[in-house]
Amino acid sequence: MTSDSGIPRIDPGPGAPTPPIGIAGGAPDASTRTDAVAVGIPDAVLERLRAAGAAVSVEQGALAEAGRDWWPLAMTWATEGIVPARAGALVAPESAEQVPEILAVCNENRIPVTASAGRSGVLGGSVPLFGGVQLDLCGLAGIAGVDDTSLVVDVGAGTFGDRFEDELRDSHGLTCGHWPQSMVLSTVGGWLACRGAGQLSTRYGKIEDMVVGLDVALADGTTITTGGAPRQATGPDLNQLFVGSEGTLGVITSARLRVHPAPAATARGAWAFEGFPDGLDFCRRILRRGATPAVLRLYDGVESDRNYHLGTDRSVVLVLDEGDEILVEASLAVARDEARNLDGAPAERLDDSVLDHWIAKRNDVSQLEPLVQGGIVVDTMEVSGRWSVLPGAYRSAIDAMSAVPGCLAASAHASHSYGDGACLYFTFAGKVEGDDNSLEARAALHRAMWAAGQEATLAAGCAVSHHHGIGLHRGAWLRGAMGHSHDVLAALKTALDPNGILNPGKLGLPSPFGSADLPR
Repeated sequence: MTSDSGIPRIDPGPGAPTPPIGIAGGAPDASTRTDAVAVGIPDAVLERLRAAGAAVSVEQGALAEAGRDWWPLAMTWATEGIVPARAGALVAPESAEQVPEILAVCNENRIPVTASAGRSGVLGGSVPLFGGVQLDLCGLAGIAGVDDTSLVVDVGAGTFGDRFEDELRDSHGLTCGHWPQSMVLSTVGGWLACRGAGQLSTRYGKIEDMVVGLDVALADGTTITTGGAPRQATGPDLNQLFVGSEGTLGVITSARLRVHPAPAATARGAWAFEGFPDGLDFCRRILRRGATPAVLRLYDGVESDRNYHLGTDRSVVLVLDEGDEILVEASLAVARDEARNLDGAPAERLDDSVLDHWIAKRNDVSQLEPLVQGGIVVDTMEVSGRWSVLPGAYRSAIDAMSAVPGCLAASAHASHSYGDGACLYFTFAGKVEGDDNSLEARAALHRAMWAAGQEATLAAGCAVSHHHGIGLHRGAWLRGAMGHSHDVLAALKTALDPNGILNPGKLGLPSPFGSADLPR
């Protein structure tokens, strides 16, 4: 037990988007990958956008940088001086009040609008596929109000995660508890738009569990406020209509989120199990008994060895909780009591240095760029499923990805756990066989490995995504995963955005601007 949070504070980053990789030849001269026809912006419309008070840039380098996110496929293109797409203008409002005016102008002139901020997504969700306006929301930053009695905070959608948490801790003695790996790269609005999850989600929930209310600007410039009193029964919960909508139904400008007192104590432990199914069952039994440790993280043998050098014959589980001392100790007591393999044999207790290593390295993505620059295809894919389907989904996905010619490695960990199931987070890498390591060959290998894993997990009964969202890359699978529910989503899109200007081409939705096929 320790009196600090156990998750060290991090120095706040720049409060601005961080490029994932350099663009070969420089951003101003970058070409675009998509075949979609870009919608231009007449000079008269640009002047109206400037008149709204927003900063408007048409500089080619800025547009190229804004036309991509941390999508690994786009990182591969960047090594060849290519970005997915360019908007006609980068428009940065300075206040939430400017957003509806900007949208109204674009709606009137049938100009697509792609909302973005940190651009930390990994599926092309903030790519301005059809040109038009890229709406940079980073200026809508900061905490507007804190209700400490009710533990609710009002925060701008453009607030970067590290700065948000830093201000909560220093000025108010509070925490949101939302700690994604992209903490320095991502914003509150991005969390909400993609239905994100933090590394402590078993204790605090995902972002949809934290949201109390939203301020949203609709396509025609109408503004609405959702949410209100706790657990209110006032018809359908409109918060959840916009959470996860990835900017296709409206633009979130600010949010009210549930927060918590900064943790007073932590407890932690780590165990090694005989196999991945044994570790899954350990996690399931902890949750079944009602314990909710903040971190409940299981690695298969490949990732256990890669991260902790313990060999590939053991699966490591990390358990860390934070909060009130009595509750935290109870969570770890349950974990200690349940630490056994499926055959009943006790799991091996590991030294706490395993947890120290995870805490120190949990946000480190420094190895990604050298791999991409070296011609290696690498990506991650996360899904969620019930406990009953997870062992089979894990095995079938690993086998399917490993069978793709050129696969070098396929592994997984269970990164977030809940009473009914968990998230499987796969990592895969490959190198094109033979002498052809062209951009096209690498993209084909990426698509093949991704499709193998995605289709195997869907066939096993998993959801298409857990927290990375859909974006552009996963759109081809969403309709099949949702069935006729996707028609309801499309009908909502038509009702709220009849001209289809909001983030067209995403979530597998039809677009009036043309085909939204995945750029090759």
